[in-house]
Amino acid sequence: MTSLYVASVWLHILAAATWIGGMLFLVLVVVPWLRKQDRATAAKLMRETGTRFRTVGWACFGILAVTGTFNLYCRGVRLSDFASAAWLLSPMGKAVAIKLVFFVIVLAMSVFHDFVLGPRSTRVAMEKPNSPEALSLRKTASWMGRINVVFALAIVWLAVVIVRGWP
Repeated sequence: MTSLYVASVWLHILAAATWIGGMLFLVLVVVPWLRKQDRATAAKLMRETGTRFRTVGWACFGILAVTGTFNLYCRGVRLSDFASAAWLLSPMGKAVAIKLVFFVIVLAMSVFHDFVLGPRSTRVAMEKPNSPEALSLRKTASWMGRINVVFALAIVWLAVVIVRGWP
C-alpha cells in the first residue's frame, strides 16, 4: 500500500501543480498580454485558450478528488470522521474540512466561470467588443479568476498544514 500511496501523493501534487500553474499562467501572463490586443481578437484568443485549459483543469479536478480521497484514507481518515466533532476540531480535521470547503467553492466558481460567465463574456466581446456589457462581463470574469487563484493557493497552504501541522 505504501508504494500506491506515494504514487497517489505524487499524482495529486502533479495535478495540483498543473491546475494552479495553469491558472497563474492565465492570470499573470495571458490576460495581461491580451489586454494589449484589440478586444475582438483578445476575446477570440481567450475563448480558445480558456477552452483548452478548461479540459486540463477539469481533468486535474477529477484527479485531485480521487487521489485526495485515497490519500486521506491512507492517512487513516474515514467518512465517519466527518461526523465526529472531536475529529473535526482536531488540527488535522480543521485543515481537511477547510480545504474541502475551499475545494467545493473553487469547483462551484469554476463551473460558473467555465460554462456560463466565460463563454458569455467572450461571445459578447466578439460581437460587441466595446459595449458596456462586454466590459462588465470581462471584468467580472477576470475578478472571478483572481479569486479562484487565491482560493487555490489557500488550498495548497492547507495541504501543507495537513501534512506538517498548523504553524
